[in-house]
Amino acid sequence: MNQPVPNRPAARPDTPPASYPQEEADARDFAEFIAGQDPLDAAAAGWVVRRQDGLTPEEEAELQEWLAADPAHARALAQVEDVWSRMDELPDEGVVALKAGLPSHKAGTALPPSVAIPTPVPVAPEPQHHPRPSSSIQPASPGRRSWLIGLGRFVPQITAAAVAFSVVSVGWYGWSTWQHQPTFQQSFATARGEQKKVNLPDGSTLWLDTATRAEVALYRQRREVRLTDGQALFAVQSNPDQPFDVLTGGTRITVVGTRFSVRRTRSGLGAEGSVSVVVEEGRVRVASRSAAHKMDSSSSVELSAGQSIIADAAGALGPVNRDDAPAATWREGRVSFSGTPLMQALAEFERYGDTGLVIRDPAVAALKVNGSFDLRQIGAFARALPRVLPVQLSTRDGQTEIIAAPGG
Repeated sequence: MNQPVPNRPAARPDTPPASYPQEEADARDFAEFIAGQDPLDAAAAGWVVRRQDGLTPEEEAELQEWLAADPAHARALAQVEDVWSRMDELPDEGVVALKAGLPSHKAGTALPPSVAIPTPVPVAPEPQHHPRPSSSIQPASPGRRSWLIGLGRFVPQITAAAVAFSVVSVGWYGWSTWQHQPTFQQSFATARGEQKKVNLPDGSTLWLDTATRAEVALYRQRREVRLTDGQALFAVQSNPDQPFDVLTGGTRITVVGTRFSVRRTRSGLGAEGSVSVVVEEGRVRVASRSAAHKMDSSSSVELSAGQSIIADAAGALGPVNRDDAPAATWREGRVSFSGTPLMQALAEFERYGDTGLVIRDPAVAALKVNGSFDLRQIGAFARALPRVLPVQLSTRDGQTEIIAAPGG
């Protein structure tokens, strides 16, 4: 025999204030939502809440009778208890508000007289318990989320608290899933020698350099770009409620609204796998994503305009540098070298296309290059080398080797 969830006597609510339109709208929205929930979930949630307050021997006997009446009851109870054990996933303010609505934490607060919250009812046996689809419990707006966070105002008695908890227990997964579903998601890539400008729906702009791949996902409360290879310039539309994260290698770069460039390449400038960040406007926070560095005070740093930093492949941050050069000279088709090994400089040109140049002599490869060069004019770069370095060009079978100059 199915048993209803026992209801403890509740104090009669005080007379509500004459008018509070927002509270009435929120409570009406809440009551409408409750009415659509599975009664079995509400009954199970009621027992979980009652257990939190402690059951009398008579109530414990009622619970055992309810569980024995149908295997679906035990499954429902286990499901709700599992969610209760994961309540630490809720935002802190949500937990406080929910607890405030339970009788053991707060005295009752009256609902507007026009609003009634349903009471758990006996549930007929079912062959199997199926939770409601998450689509039926997804909040539709920040206003709907606000009453989910603020349920404590509308649960003056244990029955209402049980149902409120039912909403959270059954609806939390759907709400969390809804929160974590991107509103926009797309991958962008450039081929060797190609550059691309990408305008995002949030108003931000990305410029992708050659051989670059970025995965963009915009969520309701955050924005995220995973830069898997290459380099990009970001002009981020300001939105304090939706931080913008760039994840690459072992590094996370977080901004609200600014202009900066990020690089992580397997060849060319910089050590393989390292991440370079240069800020052109505003401020950004650069942090290590590695657990090994999270307890280190140097695992996070803020950069302002004109500053740069390099993190190694593991996410360990180097010193902050002053960099007055534009954040992305590659957008103008130029590259700058400052004490760069010749082999590394040549590899940077190779990222944009075949150079036809080779270096076999380690001593030549280690020579340092300085200056700004046109990425589209590799020939001009090659011809300039003998004037600035002790090298010469030797062409054979269509291939030009950079070799040491006699007496160099």
